[in-house]
Amino acid sequence: MASRVKVVMTPGLGEFVGELTNVQGTLYFVTTTYDTEAILWRSDGTEAGTVQVKVFSSTPGGFSLPTDLVAVGNRLFFQVYSAATGNELWTSDGTAAGTRMVEDITPGAGSSSLSNPTDVNGRLVFFRRVPVPGGAEQLELWRSDGTATGTLRVRNFRGFSGLSYDTLKVGNALLFFFSQDTGTTLWRTDGTLAGTTSLKQLDAEPVIITQVNRTGDPGVFILKDGPNHEVWKTNGTAAGTFRLDAFGKPVGLLGTLGTSVYLESMENTTTKRLRIDRLSLNGGGKTFITTLPNPYGAGEDAYPFVQHVALSGSDLYFSLAIGSSGPAPVNVALWATNGTAAGTRKLDDTLFQGDQYWSPVFATGTGQVLFSANPVYGGPVPPYFTRGSVATTGKLADVSGPDSFTRAGNRIFFTAYDDTHLRQLWSVPASFSCPPGLTEARE
Repeated sequence: MASRVKVVMTPGLGEFVGELTNVQGTLYFVTTTYDTEAILWRSDGTEAGTVQVKVFSSTPGGFSLPTDLVAVGNRLFFQVYSAATGNELWTSDGTAAGTRMVEDITPGAGSSSLSNPTDVNGRLVFFRRVPVPGGAEQLELWRSDGTATGTLRVRNFRGFSGLSYDTLKVGNALLFFFSQDTGTTLWRTDGTLAGTTSLKQLDAEPVIITQVNRTGDPGVFILKDGPNHEVWKTNGTAAGTFRLDAFGKPVGLLGTLGTSVYLESMENTTTKRLRIDRLSLNGGGKTFITTLPNPYGAGEDAYPFVQHVALSGSDLYFSLAIGSSGPAPVNVALWATNGTAAGTRKLDDTLFQGDQYWSPVFATGTGQVLFSANPVYGGPVPPYFTRGSVATTGKLADVSGPDSFTRAGNRIFFTAYDDTHLRQLWSVPASFSCPPGLTEARE
């Protein structure tokens, strides 16, 4: 069902294929051999339609790898470092002539430290950190429409510090957090000065935002206040920002289903089993759902942790790893839950164990969920698909190490090692039917 789009990598030193980004149905991605050049590509899913947009030479005085690719309307924004201009903001319309630096925000060879680029109301919104004497830094909020005149500072956050790495996109606003000596506060911006305001003080002390919701629409986040982990909900207004409940131990977000948010935590240090609880998004206390088995619980370091989560239909899918004394987990399994004990089931017990955080889980948007498995330990790690049961789980392609699953138009793109022995660009239709002989094909 999957097929190679095009051979985009040829033998070289330190090959990289990644930064897959959907721009209104067109895929953009980056390749590099580090020692020679980096290339920005675009693809419509066909071999002929997969073309180089711009080559960034990495010779002395040249460019680095494009990073932080973000789609805004029909344009692509990214960052590139060059010896002449430092790290700066670039944009592309998919042509070589239309791929250019937006503005040398920090003039000359000095680099601009830009973070959290996000599409807000059809413009790129991002933060800029400016060094000031004494080793400190000043934080600024910027926006850009892709032109030099339309790239400007929205607000100077002089005196503010502790910007959280995590942000939330709720409706037409970007939500962000400041955690400093005067307390921890939630802010919002729509990309304008008037629309950049403080929403609510979350705590009188500086606390850590440990996680934000990345599945479903509601804005949910967790903050750590001493021994407590507090679960909050926000709709981007002061009145709609409130604490749902608090746990006296570390908890993590699985995601939201309907009117509930689901959380995971370790049951205790003896059994080391993962526990799933539910909170109503309207408030009302915790509801215990189930615990998941851990046959390795007797091991000193056999703690469960969730790697990746995807929402598909009425189920949350997640890769669950069991830690070990080494750098890699002793087991990684794919689970799904519909929010009930009976509907919480293990789908595959052979996900890749070679890295603590690598096993991808991706919802296609058409019912299938894609993941990688390692049925023969030490052998290839092919991509698999599932519709939520063992009977509807099968292998997608005879390639290894699938990564960077991204939907663009009616296809799912990913990178994988194939018969070229290099990482290449592959794709599969976003909607497909389970083939005959699925049980045999599962291997």
